Amino acid sequence: MNSTVIDFLLARKSVPIPDLKEPAPNEDEIATMIRIASRVPDHGRLAPWRFVLYRGEARRQIGEMLAKRAVEREGELPEARIEQEKTRFSRAPLVIGVIHCPRENPKIPQWEMLLSGAAAAMNLVLAANALGYGTNWITNWYSDDAEGRRILGLAPDERVVGFVHIGSHDGDAFERPRPDPAGLVSEYSGPWKG
Repeated sequence: MNSTVIDFLLARKSVPIPDLKEPAPNEDEIATMIRIASRVPDHGRLAPWRFVLYRGEARRQIGEMLAKRAVEREGELPEARIEQEKTRFSRAPLVIGVIHCPRENPKIPQWEMLLSGAAAAMNLVLAANALGYGTNWITNWYSDDAEGRRILGLAPDERVVGFVHIGSHDGDAFERPRPDPAGLVSEYSGPWKG
């Protein structure tokens, strides 16, 4: 048993995005994180996911476009909300989008490919944490908006698995309440009789 890995997994927490600061992972660390993120179950070796790096000035440009799109969708917005939209991608020094890329395959359903992408996102989170960085995995309204996805560089048939915000952080993240594992497990007792 590798108790170090077990302890690491038992202690994993999300860091609030405003607490994620510079420095961001360097190029070698990003490459390592992507290699780890790609080592997931992938039925048929389809790689039905890809990664998009959002960093530097691009984060502010995205914010301007998202603020404009929010107004198009919802009408006039208070200045605080406009500012919130403008800073969606600039609150952390690095955001990595994990994108579901559907592949045509007669034997492998799309939902299974999407789950492979979710596994890639979780591996990305764990890799960043193992390198000493804080993370926060979110989606948000623009993930469900065709124009929002286009702004973020997705093709029309692609979907967002998640945006993993990554950065350095001070201190320890808040421990939120977790579900009781005992209430999540049951022994199989035959077909559902609902």
